[in-house]
Amino acid sequence: MFAYLKMPAFLAISLLFTACSSNKQREQHSELAMKDVTRLKTTPVKDQGPSQTCWIYAMLATIETEHIMRGDSVNLSVDYVSRMLIREKAAEHLASNEEDYRSMRGVASNTLRLIQTYGLHHFDAYHSRHEVDYVTLMRKSISCMRTAFSYKSAMENVDEMLDKEISPLPLRVYMYGAEYTPLEFAHSVCRDDEYHGYTSFSHHPFGIRIPLESPDNIYHDLVTNIPIDSMLAMAERSIRSGHPVCWEGDISEKGFIFEKGVVTLDRGINTVTQDMRQREYETGRTTDDHCMEMMGLAIDNKGRKYFICKNSWGTNNRYKGYMYMSYQYMMMKTIAIFVPEE
Repeated sequence: MFAYLKMPAFLAISLLFTACSSNKQREQHSELAMKDVTRLKTTPVKDQGPSQTCWIYAMLATIETEHIMRGDSVNLSVDYVSRMLIREKAAEHLASNEEDYRSMRGVASNTLRLIQTYGLHHFDAYHSRHEVDYVTLMRKSISCMRTAFSYKSAMENVDEMLDKEISPLPLRVYMYGAEYTPLEFAHSVCRDDEYHGYTSFSHHPFGIRIPLESPDNIYHDLVTNIPIDSMLAMAERSIRSGHPVCWEGDISEKGFIFEKGVVTLDRGINTVTQDMRQREYETGRTTDDHCMEMMGLAIDNKGRKYFICKNSWGTNNRYKGYMYMSYQYMMMKTIAIFVPEE
């Protein structure tokens, strides 16, 4: 976040409880008729439940669609990546001897770092048969560390707990008759340099790479700073070319209504400028709350343009878990996008 500005206390408390979890606003939208212009293929919509791992769901969904559009179907395990994150944070806790709970929050590009470090499993081979509360598992992992007498025994305790709470972990990945280690499988579905991140804020020069300014950026990943018009054009061009986009941004607006499946500013703003989005950011009105996959383009019955987004809150909304985000909302409330490099 912007280092020199403080977020109002009421807003900080509100975001603490709403980030990455379902926004239940009940504001009424006028009925909109949506017409899909471009719609990329996806894996089924998943439900993150009470977890803070929207960033993992969204990035893996983006990788999945990229492969489907190439004719290579793959459905990836969020549970595996989440498990590796818990193990990593538990080990960090042991090394630092810090007392307390560690968050499961992150940014989309952190998922790429995790899978390039620890690998991947496909969904059918590794997923929990019940809803997993990863915040609780993080706390349990810290408790496991406290009762151990060595690093080895501590990590064995954590693995035993995770086996019980999620599922025992397969050592190998089997796919289409081939056998992989988790790292080999990860490298087969996502190169180290396959995705590039972009942000748009005027307190940095455009055209340079900067750390994404989010408190959730646990690995200090770099993104390229570009004008917002360029970012919108890049996202649209990517989708029209058959490549999905991973979106990261703010969902605190009243116009973000999951049940309706529509995401609009609802403030009578027709044109969004660079200065307007900068003010929203610097005053704490735009923060890093949520991630989704952008996988389509649409237009409504009034001629307004939308991105179609695959969310991770299940299918109980008007569009079976998908949402239509207006171009104005994207320009005002986006923190970053992650795009496959061609």
